[in-house]
Amino acid sequence: MKKIFKTVMVFSLVFFTACDDYIEVEPIGPDADNYFNNEQEYESALIGAYDMLQSSFWNVLLGVAASDDYAAGGDSFNYDQPTIQNVNQMIHTPSDNNQLRDIWNLMYAGLNRANYLLEFKDKTDFSGREQIIAQAYFLRAYYAFELAKHFGDIPLKVETRGGVNRIVDQRIIIGEQYDINRVGSISAVYSLIEEDLKEAISNLPVVQSDVYKVTKGAAQALLGKVYLYHGTFDDDKFADAASAFSDVIGSSQYSLKTGDDYLNLFETSAENGSESVFEIQYTGVEPAGWNCIICSEGSYFPKFCGPRSPYDNSEFVTGWGFCLPSQELYDLYDEDDARRDVTIYDLRDQQDSYSQGRDDTGLFNKKYIPRKADDRAGSDPLNFANNYRSIRYADVLLMAAEADAQSGGANAETYLNQVRARAYGDNSHDYTAAEGDILEAIYSERRKELAGEGHRFFDLVRTGQAAAAIPGFTANKNEVFPIPLIELELANAVERWGQNQGY
Repeated sequence: MKKIFKTVMVFSLVFFTACDDYIEVEPIGPDADNYFNNEQEYESALIGAYDMLQSSFWNVLLGVAASDDYAAGGDSFNYDQPTIQNVNQMIHTPSDNNQLRDIWNLMYAGLNRANYLLEFKDKTDFSGREQIIAQAYFLRAYYAFELAKHFGDIPLKVETRGGVNRIVDQRIIIGEQYDINRVGSISAVYSLIEEDLKEAISNLPVVQSDVYKVTKGAAQALLGKVYLYHGTFDDDKFADAASAFSDVIGSSQYSLKTGDDYLNLFETSAENGSESVFEIQYTGVEPAGWNCIICSEGSYFPKFCGPRSPYDNSEFVTGWGFCLPSQELYDLYDEDDARRDVTIYDLRDQQDSYSQGRDDTGLFNKKYIPRKADDRAGSDPLNFANNYRSIRYADVLLMAAEADAQSGGANAETYLNQVRARAYGDNSHDYTAAEGDILEAIYSERRKELAGEGHRFFDLVRTGQAAAAIPGFTANKNEVFPIPLIELELANAVERWGQNQGY
């Protein structure tokens, strides 16, 4: 059974907030500065830091909509999700809030929850404390990486520690936002994240008793991914990435699902399996309401992906008709490529069975389509139980192939062909030099393997292919999203930070 991420601690940890007047109120619940007195309090704070991962489905939704392979979709007559629909057309502005502001606020909230734990990491000693602290470093790195992917050179509190620049192990409290500056460059942000992950790896176990907890392999894989992104600015990082991925692959902790197991990879029955390197947990056992969306322990990303009402069948329930795969993506798959039917739900010959919305193609994102589940409480769409496979082993193999190809390693073809063999059921489609540049073959394989999972847009950006692939994309602008204007204003940072280039 999935662990429900609940914490009884009552403290506000959202990053940037501002108001005209500050009011003294009596605190309800534990005193945040008189906490961390025993192991259970450390564990509770850690659960609070993990909890914010569940809000990251917004990141996935926006990443899918921003790519060239998916249309935003939605209502035919109204812009019912204008930020998503504007991002899909690359016409978003700093005034587009909603999901962009959610990502900014929620990822900083997660980062600050990790900071809260790290601020008191040495207060109380007990057996296993080092593993808790290591998980907090991983989580801070994860949230910071999401922010950097979306917004570039982000504001953080930084200090020199152990001879290198580090994120300060301390909460950002109300009022401090007026003094915090951007780090200085995206490359420098990646360096900070790498240091957190290196510190985490040294104290993380290979396996965990709780499926939601991060392992050494997950931290090594994320470190390799950050190095790969960092390679855009520093070619030497590709060798570092190759080394990190080699550690994951050499651990023998992970394997690709094949046959029927692969066909069911995105079903709830296949969650936390051998292909899962890091998986964000959701559960549908607790209903939520629109007056408190974040109270849900589930996701409503799947609701975006289903065919619009009145569609219904024995396996899937109605959705809102967003994240629609393109015909071009469908045609990219060979007839005998198993990934096509895993990735795309094809209703082109049944378009009268649902309400056709904006950008309708008759194709839907099958990986995260809303499924019927017996353990889903209530009928509200906010609590689907579909876990998000944040880092899959197939992704690791393809990132390792890319890192090896970029750094002169010898295993790029081997890693690439493992993924292809799983897709086709044999080695008949192994890479040969006749196909051309192996890097292009790897990029194409990532496009097919990871479609609908929120990676494609960021892959195009970091490899310099976004302007050529995405209609409306403006180079030296759309590589990152604008900082929501209201956040700049709340932090009095319109001049101090400045807006991202081009916005």
